[in-house]
Amino acid sequence: MGNVAEMRVIVGDREQTEREERAEELRILEALLFAAEEPLDEKTLAARLPAGVDVRALLTQLQHEYASRGVNLVRVAGKWTLRTASDLAWLLTREAVVARKLSRAAIETLAIVAYHQPVTRAEIEEIRGVTTSKGTLDVLLETGWIRLRGRRKAPGRPVTYGTTEAFLSHFGLDALGDLPGLDELKGAGLLEAALPAGFEVPVPSDDPALRDDEDPLEPGDLDLGLVPPSDRGEQ
Repeated sequence: MGNVAEMRVIVGDREQTEREERAEELRILEALLFAAEEPLDEKTLAARLPAGVDVRALLTQLQHEYASRGVNLVRVAGKWTLRTASDLAWLLTREAVVARKLSRAAIETLAIVAYHQPVTRAEIEEIRGVTTSKGTLDVLLETGWIRLRGRRKAPGRPVTYGTTEAFLSHFGLDALGDLPGLDELKGAGLLEAALPAGFEVPVPSDDPALRDDEDPLEPGDLDLGLVPPSDRGEQ
């Protein structure tokens, strides 16, 4: 009996030590996320935690613990960050500063880039059915929500556009696949109930690699589309 009791004490002590170590690891993780100015990926977090720690398991536990609080642990663009609970966002709306209200043309263009990327300006115009001014793309480039990806292997080698991590972060998306699908867009009233036969909503890809029909950007390409505000004309 003495040996059994002794084993129980040893096992109990070990379990207590493991609980204390895990609690300390959670505290470290919580501190890192709280102090970060931007979302952190799991590799960055793992580098600051003891070796061998299951970072994903800790994040999942912390996410569960924060689920009912005023601040939630969320994953955006494959990274983790603490954010105000969505149902309490209204409390902070007066503190928010709106730098610029996007025009309808900019919103339509952003949606096309998000769903159809990589896409050229000509392709955007074909989908919208109207000419897209250079200023519209300039505004979206300056917000940091879209970027120049490459150049299409076609006559004139037009620039292709895609979205950025900042786009995912702003709209609270972990990946482009989280964008609303056909049924969700219908439910939100953004699409008519009666659509043409064969109508589909594109499934965008998060792959940042250039496609077979794209060439790399050339020196100076990153300066394209950035003109003084006075020269812009919205379409």
